Amino acid sequence: MKKASKRVEEFKKLFEKDKMYTMEEIVFILKKSHKVKFDESVDLAFHLGVDAKHSDQMVRGNVVLPHGIGRDVRVAVFCKGEESNAAKEAKADYVGGQELIDKVNTGWLEFDVAIATPEIMRDLAKLGKVLGPRGLMPSPRAGTVTKDVGKAVKEAKAGKVEFKMDKLAGIHVSIGKLSFADEAIIENAKTVIDAVNKAKPQTAKGQYIKDIYVTSTMGPGLRLEASGYNIK
Repeated sequence: MKKASKRVEEFKKLFEKDKMYTMEEIVFILKKSHKVKFDESVDLAFHLGVDAKHSDQMVRGNVVLPHGIGRDVRVAVFCKGEESNAAKEAKADYVGGQELIDKVNTGWLEFDVAIATPEIMRDLAKLGKVLGPRGLMPSPRAGTVTKDVGKAVKEAKAGKVEFKMDKLAGIHVSIGKLSFADEAIIENAKTVIDAVNKAKPQTAKGQYIKDIYVTSTMGPGLRLEASGYNIK
């Protein structure tokens, strides 16, 4: 039998595998177990009680984290005319029409969020195979296809995150960095949990959110005691 690593053995001393913890306890344990030199991300993982095979039970949405995500977000805006000025005033990193589309078509993808106006989506749709698999394709549901590009840019820069259920009825979303103040991590987590809770499909029956786990990039996955979050 393969011997457990030193890090795993240290983790075992900090928590019990099947025990539920409050968010305050989880933040303490994750910070106590932090041993690497880089600033780890903190993530939430949801296990939902919905049928992922039914399109009317798809869960997705977006929310602006009150304390951001802990890194600069590079925003590319695909638009023309007056919207270009609004995007630039909102401090978008890249703004353009067909010339920006052509640049992406050559393999350039130096941005984290793509925003587009409805008018340019017909041209941008040609890049679906490039942007789609990377989660960069603008979408009306995510608020990234809009006439109000200025507002969309500001939200993206402020820490707007999108969540979408996978084929196993799970949702994974980053809520910041381990270096954040405890209160900031806790508030970001509550904001995301509330958003997922409100996104419950009308056709879903039974317990909606079955489990929530919190983890850091190199840390353990800890089960959240979610009784205080009005879970449906």
